[in-house]
Amino acid sequence: MPRPYQQPGLQISQEAPGDPVLVRALQRDLRALGYLGRGIDGAFGDGTRRALRSLQYDLLYNRGQSSGGDGNAPMAIADFNGLAQSGGGAAVTAINGVLDQDLAACIDRILTSPAITPLPESADPAAQNAAAMQAIRAMTGQPAPAPFIAAMVRQESGGQHFRVPTPSDHDSFITVGLDRNDRQQPDRITSRGYGIGQYTLFHHPPRAPEVQDIMLDPVRNVSKAFAELRQKFDRYVAGPDDHADDRAEEHALLPLRLCRFQPNDTRYMRDCAACAAAAGKLEVRRGTPAYAGASLRYQPDQYYPSASYSGVPNRADFLCDWPYAARRYNGSGNDSFHYQTRILLNLLQEQSGGKPT
Repeated sequence: MPRPYQQPGLQISQEAPGDPVLVRALQRDLRALGYLGRGIDGAFGDGTRRALRSLQYDLLYNRGQSSGGDGNAPMAIADFNGLAQSGGGAAVTAINGVLDQDLAACIDRILTSPAITPLPESADPAAQNAAAMQAIRAMTGQPAPAPFIAAMVRQESGGQHFRVPTPSDHDSFITVGLDRNDRQQPDRITSRGYGIGQYTLFHHPPRAPEVQDIMLDPVRNVSKAFAELRQKFDRYVAGPDDHADDRAEEHALLPLRLCRFQPNDTRYMRDCAACAAAAGKLEVRRGTPAYAGASLRYQPDQYYPSASYSGVPNRADFLCDWPYAARRYNGSGNDSFHYQTRILLNLLQEQSGGKPT
């Protein structure tokens, strides 16, 4: 059966979107294929246009290789760029963000291929998201504190493993973050972060076991985050790979501190929200130094449009070094300090089960 938008001569574009029912069907398929980050609302906006352009890029150039050492894709998207209906060569020859019938045929070939596993969606996303957050908070025996991971998950995905639909937006697919970090090829999606922990893959499409494992199981989805946060703690706070400059300013003479409690204490790496509540509180505004004496100052940017925060737990008051590790999880520079600040604010809400205080 043809897709709703497979109609002779039909074109859909941002300039001529046409029937919202057809746009919604197209958006649904682009979500299933991992090219649209969010939104099944029938409105052909910039996100839908960019999704089509990225799909067209992949049909021209994606040979299935990974750019991050996580293995190749099960199939090259470029292999689905069949013959044009006119018989005059490849179906897709240009990147223009317009759906024509040659591109529609390519989408159908991809979605009907047994080598391709579409991204999952949920019949009850709100319940599954709540269960996922509860499971993350309850995780024990991990290399990093679960409360910090829960706070980071809320920053990464808003605590949503699956998108929660609204009356105007039918999206219930897994949460996906799309990175386009190739300045030479801005239509190329360089990586995708999936689910509640934004587990990142550098190949596309994903392999079937990856869909089954990290996409359908939110606890396994965050397992990589635990390991990565611990690596930042062990190697990027006080060396040997790098140092956190805020920690060097605030606790230069102290050895690396795992937790204020001993491992035999039930609060060991579990009482982070209480530590956040007990810490002194800071006000952050645009121009506030990142730490005492720092030339770097909080500034808004494309990811953080505001640089104003109230009641931020003072990282220097924690008797551990996880606040610094959480910042290094996000790299360094302006964004990393925004990220750290939001994680510390999220920790305060973890004391009330993730509900706003």
